[in-house]
Amino acid sequence: MAILLLSLSPHPPNPPKNSNPTTPKPTISLPTTTTPTSSKRNLMLKTTSLFLISLTPQQHPVAHSSPESPPPPPRPALSGIANTKNWFQFFGDGFAIRVPPQFQDVQEPEDYNSGLSLYGDKVKPKTFAARFASADGYEVVSVVIRPSNSLKITFLEAKDITDLGSLKEAAKIFIPVGSTVYSARAIKIKEEEGFRTYYFYEFGIQQQHAALVAAVNGGKTYIAGATAPESKWNDDGVKLRSAAISMTVL
Repeated sequence: MAILLLSLSPHPPNPPKNSNPTTPKPTISLPTTTTPTSSKRNLMLKTTSLFLISLTPQQHPVAHSSPESPPPPPRPALSGIANTKNWFQFFGDGFAIRVPPQFQDVQEPEDYNSGLSLYGDKVKPKTFAARFASADGYEVVSVVIRPSNSLKITFLEAKDITDLGSLKEAAKIFIPVGSTVYSARAIKIKEEEGFRTYYFYEFGIQQQHAALVAAVNGGKTYIAGATAPESKWNDDGVKLRSAAISMTVL
C-alpha cells in the first residue's frame, strides 16, 4: 500500500531553505507524471507515504545509524507537549483525535461505488480514517485503522497493543527500515475496565520527521501519525507531536 502511494507522488517538495548552507538533499525520482491542479494533493500524499510505509511488516531490524558515523544526540522522550484541550476534537470510527489550529480536513470524499458490483464484492477499505493538513500541505496529521492480524499473525483477537509484542518488538511493525529513532515509550492510560497501553515512537527518515502513536481495541489497530519536513519540525514539532499523542481509542 505504501509503495502504491509513493508511486503516485511527484518529486519530493523542497521544504523551506535554512539560513545555514547544507549539503544538497537527494531527490527521489518516481516514474509518474502530474498536473498543476493536483500538486497539493500529491504533496500531502508524499508526506503521508512516510507514515504509511510503517504499516508494511518489516523483515529487518530498524537501522538507528551507520557504523561509520556517530549517532545523533539523544532527544528527551515526549519532550514539549502542548495543551490540546482547546483544539477541535475529531471523532472517528472508534477513536478521537485533537486537530491543530488552522489545519484543514483533507480526507477525500468516500466513493460509495468503489468495489461494488452486482455480485456483492467487498467495498475497498479507506486508506485514511482521518487526515488533516496545514495550509501549505507540508504538515499532515493522519489516522489509519487496520486489522491487528494483518500486522502480526495472532490466533486470538488482539485486545491491547502489547499483544503485538513489546515496545521494541512492535517497532519493526510501525517504524520504516532505515529510520533514525529519537524516542519510544509505552504509555498506560487508565480506563473503566483497567489500563490500555499506547506505543509512542518518534523517528526521522528521508528528510522527514514523524511522531506515531498506536493502540489496539477489539482486534483493530489504531495508528495516528504526524509528519513534517525536518526543517519545519523545530518550529512545529511540539504541535505535531501533541496531535499524535492526543489520539484516544473509544
